[in-house]
Order: sequence, then C-alpha cells, then structure tokens
Amino acid sequence: MSVESPAAYNPRAPALLGQTLVVIGGSAGIGLATAKHARAEGARAILTGRDPERLRTAATEADALSTAAFDANEPEQLEEFFGQLPGPVDHVMVTAGQPSYGRLLDMDCDQARRAISGHMVLALEVARHAADAVRPGGTLLLLGGTGARRVRAGLGIAPATTAAMPALTAGLALELAPVRVNLIAAGFVDTPLSARLLRDELDARREELRSTLPIGRVVGPADVAALAVHIMTNTALTGATYDIDGGQQLVG
Repeated sequence: MSVESPAAYNPRAPALLGQTLVVIGGSAGIGLATAKHARAEGARAILTGRDPERLRTAATEADALSTAAFDANEPEQLEEFFGQLPGPVDHVMVTAGQPSYGRLLDMDCDQARRAISGHMVLALEVARHAADAVRPGGTLLLLGGTGARRVRAGLGIAPATTAAMPALTAGLALELAPVRVNLIAAGFVDTPLSARLLRDELDARREELRSTLPIGRVVGPADVAALAVHIMTNTALTGATYDIDGGQQLVG
C-alpha cells in the first residue's frame, strides 16, 4: 500500500528578485531599513546620503550595490548622481530631509524656502530624473508625515507641506505614468532622526505612545520598510497616500 507524500514545499520567490532600488537618504532610519528589506526580497540597493562614513556602514548592513555621498537638495549634485547611474533602475525612494518646526511668523523667507525645498522641491527634482531613470511600471516612493495634519501653533510650515504632498504625489503619478508614484505618510517612527529631534524627551515620547497607540507599541523603521516594499511590488498602486502611524491620528 502506497502513501502519497505531502505536496513538496514550494517557497515563495523573492518579490524584488533582480531589481534595483535607489534610496535618496539611505544611510540610516527608514531608508536603510527599506534597503535591507528590499535586499531580503532579492533587490540590490544604491544608497545616497551626505555622510560617506555612515554610508559605508549602511552599505555593509544592506549589502548595497553602491553608494554616493552628496547633498540631494543641491540640484546639480542630484543631476550628476542620476546621470552617472549605470542603467535604468526599478524603484526610487526619497527619505532625505527632516521637519522644520517653529512659529510661522518667526520664519524668514530663506527658512521657509528651505523647509519647503527639503520636501516638495526635492520630490519634484527627483521626479524629473525618475522620468528617465525608472523602468516602466517601477516606483517613485515619497515619504511624508501625518503628525502635522492637525494644525497647531509651533509647527511652522510643516502643516502646509503635509497637506500638499498627497496632491503633488497624485499629479506626479499622472505625469510620470507608467512609472508609479506613491506617498508614505508616517507618524512617529523610532529612528535616529527622531532621537536627534527629541533628545532628552525621546524616552517619554516612546512611553506615551506605547500606552496610547491602539497597536500598543512604537512604530519602527522596519514597519515602514515593509509597507514600502509592498508598494513597490503591487503594480496596481499609484497616486495614493498610505498612512502608517499605529493609529496615532485616532488618539490625538
């Protein structure tokens, strides 16, 4: 009497096998976590950032294809980087930049321009290059936030850029098609940037979120990275904004 053996285990093929991801701002935090997650799915990453030493460390962690140290907010340097890519890439993710807070009426014109440039203008500049650099069906993935949606004193220009990023993303999705453009809007994420911004208040903020968020824990870079890779692999997604904040908007 013969017994049928169970069906052979058929492991899932890596979702990004053979693909190339460029991370603008990939030396730490969400950018680095996404590069590592993409690598686990078969992709190779090209990491950029301002600090060569941090990039070298990140490249080792993510088994990166290559790195490039430059200031992404300098249009000439950004153009040079894209011009030197060895060929088309599949995905570009922009995580560079940081929020700028303070009273609106205390900001001078240069400060306001820098605050806007660090998000919206950078996204637009990268999009110009992505039009030629990204293969059809690939992804331009932008990073925004949810924390400034509730306008209050002291947030500076952040609520304005937060409100504008989804519209910018949708417009770029139409103009760059068939390249797909999407926006990840994150709440508090426990990254080195958060540590630099909060300093001595970091532990208190972590504890507050653990006790109030519906998920009962703090959102980490790996959570955002998992969402980013999903958006890269799901070719039906474009022009949309995806919130990831552990329910932070629901509890204030």
